[in-house]
Amino acid sequence: MAKSRTIFFCSNCGASSPKWIGKCPHCNEWNTYQEELIQKETAAEEKRRSWSTSQKGEASKAVPIQKIHSGKTHRLVTPDGELNRVLGGGVVPGSLVLIGGQPGIGKSTLMLQVALQLNARVLYVSGEESEEQIKMRADRLSADGSDCFVLTETNTSKILQQAQEIQPQLMVVDSIQTMSTPFLDSAPGGIAQVRECAAELLRFAKETNIPIFLIGHINKDGDIAGPKLLEHIVDCVLQFEGDRHHSYRILRTLKNRFGSTDELGIYEMQSTGLREVSNPSELLLSQKDEELSGCAIAATMEGMRPMLIETQALVSKAVFGTPQRTATGFDMRRLSMLLAVLEKRCGYYFSINDVFLNIAGGIRVEDPAIDLAIVASLISSLTDVSIPNNICFAGEVGLSGEIRSVGRIEQRIAEADRLGFKAIYISKYNVKGIPVDKYQIRVQTIGRVEELRHALFL
Repeated sequence: MAKSRTIFFCSNCGASSPKWIGKCPHCNEWNTYQEELIQKETAAEEKRRSWSTSQKGEASKAVPIQKIHSGKTHRLVTPDGELNRVLGGGVVPGSLVLIGGQPGIGKSTLMLQVALQLNARVLYVSGEESEEQIKMRADRLSADGSDCFVLTETNTSKILQQAQEIQPQLMVVDSIQTMSTPFLDSAPGGIAQVRECAAELLRFAKETNIPIFLIGHINKDGDIAGPKLLEHIVDCVLQFEGDRHHSYRILRTLKNRFGSTDELGIYEMQSTGLREVSNPSELLLSQKDEELSGCAIAATMEGMRPMLIETQALVSKAVFGTPQRTATGFDMRRLSMLLAVLEKRCGYYFSINDVFLNIAGGIRVEDPAIDLAIVASLISSLTDVSIPNNICFAGEVGLSGEIRSVGRIEQRIAEADRLGFKAIYISKYNVKGIPVDKYQIRVQTIGRVEELRHALFL
């Protein structure tokens, strides 16, 4: 047995140091070094890793890039269309995918649902739940799962031995923070343990060509717990988010080596599991009979998918000396900018009023094309003049009050036309080269915020 020793690791970037340091020299963060007890492998322990091909005497050799054959990769297509969309068309063999999210948001439910519905052999490893608990959840999901194997274990050596015997086509580890390797003496969830366990699973995935999904916890700041190195070594990082008080869940891509990072999947949490939402526009638009002030519909893009989302604004007299500014699902600084533009260019005085903004559905939107709809809802609430329900908006508002053009305008117009809207307001710089005659919806072009004010509120 080798002599045990301690090393200090940075909890932010994963850098190591033989002694404690107040400020990390790599990421410049203060008080992030934590002590971890580690143990160096002996020669006998190193031989136990029989699954590693590097122990068979096969030395790696450099190969000229012209001699490397880049054949078409056959992805494993899952029955979950939203997950396939986010991953770029399916699961790449040998890939390592990390899924993070808040507690209780549905990470384990999503992965167990995929494991049960996939028409392939799957190994589901859980370090948090017992076999009975997983069976109860599987019964609630009402799936067959005849090829799904469940293993409740936290030792990575035993897990990889079972994976060698079963030879699954997909492997799920729930969660990476509960795993531990026998080659380290530190507690599970520590920086050294998370890093070493992830490295072992990465080597196993690349050498056996088995894709592995890792479920990760997040800290109070919303970042994935553990060293930042964990996000660097995996191939894909997915963020499963949503409000626990709403039924909608969003699966975003933060990193993807095999596809675009602009895609997202939308689910609806039900008693029988997560349901894919193929048409999110109809769910995110509220069904109301009468027209109400302060509501406007925005034609946004989330990745390659057009969505129509309702923006709600409430402007009222400030009761206290300092007016309140509250935004849910929208950037607070951008809201302050839009309020300043309306005061400067249109003469609306929001500085004496409380302003509350909400994006319906409990989702967060970062598309700048939502600016025009937010401006319309703010003016509508201030003047108490309602906007017709069959009108939508798509445009970015500049500091001079101009309406700037946005990308993928034809997809936005087509989505609004498909849902039965009668008119859409866009920038006049966006209409060039667009065959507006082929749409039944009326395309209204404006160049400045003042034109929107005269068209709808005067």
